[in-house]
Amino acid sequence: MAKNVGIRDETLDFTVVYSTSPATAAAAFTRNTFCGHPVTVGRVHVADGRLQAVVVNSKNANVATGPEGLEACRETCRLVGAELGIRPEDVFPCSTGVIGRPLPMERMRAGIAGVRSQLAPGRLDAFARAILTTDTHPKMRCAQLGNAVLSGCCKGAGMIEPNMATMLAFFFTDAALPADELRGALREAVEVSFNMVSVDSDTSTSDTAVVLANGQAGAVDRHAFRRLLTAMAVELAQEVARDGEGASKLIEVAVSGAPDRDAARRVAKSVVNSPLVKSAAWGADPNWGRVAMAVGKCFDLPLDPDRVRIAFGGIAVYPGGGLGPDGLGPLTEHLRGDRIRIEVDLALGDASATVWGCDLTPEYVHINGDYTT
Repeated sequence: MAKNVGIRDETLDFTVVYSTSPATAAAAFTRNTFCGHPVTVGRVHVADGRLQAVVVNSKNANVATGPEGLEACRETCRLVGAELGIRPEDVFPCSTGVIGRPLPMERMRAGIAGVRSQLAPGRLDAFARAILTTDTHPKMRCAQLGNAVLSGCCKGAGMIEPNMATMLAFFFTDAALPADELRGALREAVEVSFNMVSVDSDTSTSDTAVVLANGQAGAVDRHAFRRLLTAMAVELAQEVARDGEGASKLIEVAVSGAPDRDAARRVAKSVVNSPLVKSAAWGADPNWGRVAMAVGKCFDLPLDPDRVRIAFGGIAVYPGGGLGPDGLGPLTEHLRGDRIRIEVDLALGDASATVWGCDLTPEYVHINGDYTT
């Protein structure tokens, strides 16, 4: 069920997903200490590994709204639970949008009334549209696993550098899986997908990823489920980066030769988050020195510049081996594409990591210059 309740405009801004039977569940959340009230409530509701409904509103993040905002979130769960005939604690809340503005509860109450009669089985298209903010399109995936189905969708385009989860990500399956298995599977998936994405280096106050499994299709191979969940999360994470606010290009940074995975991730994030690297990507400027700068500012690593190797799309730029002004053509051509790959070998070990981001365009500034108006 998805509808408009008038939070900000006339587009979809409220949605509910309901499982006809209780589901095992797991979630991951932002580490931002200025977290939204739905994060606070969601942590409590999912703690017992059981959920039966998800309620999401867009256009208002319900962050930094004081005790009234916390009560608004709890009331939303109570009202939805009463409509569905389930415990409020089995309702998982999420909100996304403008920070610091009270949630318009009169409109929320009116929108929640009659929700049960408005529910209908079907795909997640409307749900995926209702959770959008500055995204340009819904992000969804669906796959079969034995007799079961796994569906996933997410949103996010700005204030994106997740730390523990993603902007908002939802996974639903009718496979039978215990809550502890879901926790492990989600943790693994998040670590190599959403935690490897950055649009603008800002960790959202509302980052949440949640998975529900109601068991109606029976048991599935747990290892196969983990692989499928991870693959789906990686695809969705890449789509988030590609759809970053104002973005025209996806940037993939692959770091190898690191002493450990955390070091590889730090270097890759340093490169993908550099405004200079991102600007060069937008302008197809073959200024690989900016990548060298971003690698070199990771001061805690014992880097030897003479051993580091840097390449763009397989084209070695450092050491360049004679790559001069006349040899920049293939490099420039790669940068003109809509997917740029930067490869860095640190020559310090065997660990590696890959992260995804996007270019920095004038449109990003325009979007965020009048976000609340």
